Amino acid sequence: MVVVAVPGLGRLLWGRGISALGDGMWFTIWAIYFTRERGLSGATVGLAMALAAACGLAAAVPLGALADRRGPRGVLVAITVVRAAAMAGYLLGGGLLPFLVATVGFVALANGASAVRTALVAALVSDNIARVRALAQQRVVQHVGNAVGAGLGALVLTADRPAGYLLAIVSNVLTFLVLAVLTATVPAPATLPTAAGRPRVRAVLRDLPYASVVGTTALLSLCWAMLSTGLPLWISGHTSLPLALSGAVVVISSLGIAAGQVPATRLARTPAAAARTTVWSGVVLAASCALLATTAGGGGTVAVAVVVAAALLHLAGELGYVSAAWGLSVPLMREEARGAYQGVAESATAAVQIVGPAVFTLALGTGHALGWLAVGALFLLAVAPVPALTRWAVRTRQPAETPAPAPVS
Repeated sequence: MVVVAVPGLGRLLWGRGISALGDGMWFTIWAIYFTRERGLSGATVGLAMALAAACGLAAAVPLGALADRRGPRGVLVAITVVRAAAMAGYLLGGGLLPFLVATVGFVALANGASAVRTALVAALVSDNIARVRALAQQRVVQHVGNAVGAGLGALVLTADRPAGYLLAIVSNVLTFLVLAVLTATVPAPATLPTAAGRPRVRAVLRDLPYASVVGTTALLSLCWAMLSTGLPLWISGHTSLPLALSGAVVVISSLGIAAGQVPATRLARTPAAAARTTVWSGVVLAASCALLATTAGGGGTVAVAVVVAAALLHLAGELGYVSAAWGLSVPLMREEARGAYQGVAESATAAVQIVGPAVFTLALGTGHALGWLAVGALFLLAVAPVPALTRWAVRTRQPAETPAPAPVS
């Protein structure tokens, strides 16, 4: 299939990559900046992040619905500008309240921005296969930008000077403003009217087939906390392996995503194929958990090889999961309410991400090796109903046949 270039997608791609560079730099330094430069306690920072995440969970669907009414381009530009202003708020010092306002403004809008961005791509591209491919390309440039930004953040940490942290914040503000400008130059897609004249958030939330599919599929996003929380805790507390191995696994994952995310979209060309890929991904992630469980108390070359093998399985599972999530959430949404539907999908993923670190902390802290097996079982249970739920959702997307008019007597 030949995909025709769509005006504006290239600018979105560049903007996403540039803003990801700023994000990668920020996420590398923020914990040190808040606790050492701003003098905030770890508990305060954690509570602020939790509050912001909860606000983001609640805001994704309304922001998506707003994009359906006002157009995704303008709403995405506005969200991006607000996030830039919130990041600039970190330059102002002050007490707890300014910090909370800036954190909620920056973090809480991230999920809504992702939902609106997906809706914008869907509005610019009519073919579902091309939509998923475009989303995969954005994820690739995001990972590349994050990697480069993380390298710059490492330089800031190495210098460890107040001016360096302030420069990093200013740079992140600028990357978001560049993203806003590039997004504003994208052609404005036409909004689709609904029967009532506007998308209804309640109607989207009552779409149980769609919510069931994206909700169960979102459980696989635990794979992200598996690398960021589970693996470092496991290596440091239950093996004799060097902690640097967890960093090496992240590098493997990042390179693999950059190389494999776009090709992996071929596994999710239709909802049925995406459902099968979801099942396959859950099985592979469960196998990765089982491998990691075998390294309990281990060290040396063999244990390193097992961890690397588990990392490769994790990579395959993540690539399949992400492609399948798009292959289900995009084709199954109602076209007249793209933003609201993507808000539901983002909210489901955000809810899992909030509890993800706690899941691995609890499972590995209390169950040790059995904790990995428990998480693997959770992956298997999550994907088991996806094919049946997808068939249900597909049936409800199909328009009902219009009955023939009764004959006039």
